[in-house]
Amino acid sequence: MQNFEELANQYKRMIYHIIHRLHLYKNIEEYYQIGLIGLWEAHKRYIPGKASFATYAYSFIRGRILSELTKMNRHDERCVCQDHAFFETAHDFSVKQPLELEMLLAYCGSLTKKEKLWVIYTFYHDLDIKEIAQLEKVSISAVKKWRKTAIEKIKMRFKE
Repeated sequence: MQNFEELANQYKRMIYHIIHRLHLYKNIEEYYQIGLIGLWEAHKRYIPGKASFATYAYSFIRGRILSELTKMNRHDERCVCQDHAFFETAHDFSVKQPLELEMLLAYCGSLTKKEKLWVIYTFYHDLDIKEIAQLEKVSISAVKKWRKTAIEKIKMRFKE
């Protein structure tokens, strides 16, 4: 281990040089640690006589840092983490707009009271036929009839 600490001190400038050449300005210490891991792996895998250790270590450290950059970029592209300010300014689109009901009722001028109820329950409150029948204490077939006649009347109105 003492041997690697000496090696790390010897190649410290090389690791920072690689970080600088890759134009990394965030998380420099993290990339330095990744460079040290690359140096460790280069030290373990180096075969004397093939090439100089400095050249081998440089390419190994650079490759390790580039692999980590690719991994981090892939993560950033796939995972969107919003900061706290985003949630303070985000709008709740599920909240009904103030004039939405009035706009909906503008299409219901020729409908009966029950047909208007079906339109409001269906399009404003997002209820299905069974829920409407339970709320109004009527049969499901009655609600279906309200739906059928309401749709016919609205279609006729648009044809005119």
